[in-house]
Amino acid sequence: MKSARISMMQAGGREMRLATWRLDGSSDHLPVLFFNGIGASIEAVAPLAHALDDRPFVMFDMPGIGGSPDPVMPYTPFTICAATAALLQQLGLERVDVMGVSWGGAMAQQFALQHSAVVRRLILCATGAGMLTFPGSPAAFAALSDPRRFLDAAFADKSFAALYRRSLRDTGGEAAQLGWIRPPSRIGYLYQLLAMSGWSSAPALPFLTKRVLIMMGDEDPIVPSINGRLLHSLIPRSELEIFEGGGHLFLLSHRDQSISCIRSFLDSSDDTEAERKAA
Repeated sequence: MKSARISMMQAGGREMRLATWRLDGSSDHLPVLFFNGIGASIEAVAPLAHALDDRPFVMFDMPGIGGSPDPVMPYTPFTICAATAALLQQLGLERVDVMGVSWGGAMAQQFALQHSAVVRRLILCATGAGMLTFPGSPAAFAALSDPRRFLDAAFADKSFAALYRRSLRDTGGEAAQLGWIRPPSRIGYLYQLLAMSGWSSAPALPFLTKRVLIMMGDEDPIVPSINGRLLHSLIPRSELEIFEGGGHLFLLSHRDQSISCIRSFLDSSDDTEAERKAA
């Protein structure tokens, strides 16, 4: 987090805690806009932002998560994406590459569909199509849905093992990284769970013309890899990467492989004319 610039910004009638990396420097690459997983704060993704050191990186805490104030009322993917677009406008960013993980992967899909002109390419990690997502392990889903994993050390160890296939105590530096995650408020966590109720991207995905990279773990107990195959079948210009031995947090367990995959996709030669028409 030392290299991040942290601020509070108003956008779409909401106050949000924002983190940016290298936004004021020169880069040959578009900024990456990142949507985080449920309950996770900016701190959880700081290592990824640091690793992608050749491009600007932007993310924010959802209402009631991390350092963002509690929401006054429930929100929807549509309203959060509208606020995100307003935020990018304030930052002077006309075009971005978008990435999302888990819950944030669903939000990333909504943003790409709702604000197509702003998005060049899309990366979806450990996510599905909303209501049409094939469910994973009930025990693992229960662990993911319970905010105690951010507050109770014993519960965190059990839930981490369910999500990650290893004990939190055995992960060394990765455990230290998770220790920096700010716990969400109960209302923030509840509203984040409720936000995707009834939502599905499946009917619109065949009309998504962006280039899309779908990244999944083949041992993910929360979002089984079959969901990535479904997304791949629905999105015309998509490619699918499945990480062998990867759980829901393969961005941690397969860090170098994940970063290499992301770089390769974002840096691959532009189908410039096609992407310009797609926008």
